Amino acid sequence: MEFSEKLEFGHEDRKRIYEYVERHGRADADEVQQSLRIDPGGFRHHVAILRRDGYLSEDDDDVLTVSLETGAEEEFIDEDVEFVIRPARQEDLTGIVGAIRQVAEEGTYIVAETVADEIDHQEALLRHNELESRMFFVATVNDDVVGWVHLHAPELDKLSHTAELTVGVLDEYTGHGIGSHLLERGLEWAGSNNYEKVYQSAPSTNQNAIEFLKAHGWETEAVREDHYKINGEYVDEVMMAVKL
Repeated sequence: MEFSEKLEFGHEDRKRIYEYVERHGRADADEVQQSLRIDPGGFRHHVAILRRDGYLSEDDDDVLTVSLETGAEEEFIDEDVEFVIRPARQEDLTGIVGAIRQVAEEGTYIVAETVADEIDHQEALLRHNELESRMFFVATVNDDVVGWVHLHAPELDKLSHTAELTVGVLDEYTGHGIGSHLLERGLEWAGSNNYEKVYQSAPSTNQNAIEFLKAHGWETEAVREDHYKINGEYVDEVMMAVKL
């Protein structure tokens, strides 16, 4: 299933099953069936249709996940660092939250802090429902998350062409092009899902992020003066965007 695809289930129970799995990130099939109180025969039929139509996937342990077309893994080597850029999985949630919080710990990446709090609270990483879409790609070294790119888009007609992005890499792994590869992967995904504009905001004190985005063709659209208060000091918000 593509993120740009409109959700159409054809049956209320199929919609309920999908929404339960989507809300939880992943769920055991028996748990879903019992929680929704759908008779076993009907439940297996609806799951089969959801799998056929590309809405859900099911592994050998009968665990259901939302099925999304997000691309393949890519391997890179820069000097002595080997890393992989790939679509995030539900089991990456803890690693992503940790990476975001470490990158944002100095209080200069407000939007990313909010993202970490939200996914940690919801315990669901990827979202695609009637209200919002949320996608992550990660950079991993030896299967450990060392960076991320995140895109979030509200499912509103007047904003359906835009998505908000955050991207970051642990300090120990900067300087190897990981951030650039993550940003490129995120923008490729946005373009393939018909988003026309990607944006993000950062405090003016986060010059590294601002210069990084400028170097990749982003432009400053506006500055909101004294929008943040960091360590007792008022700080401007720099609002940046790129058109695809």
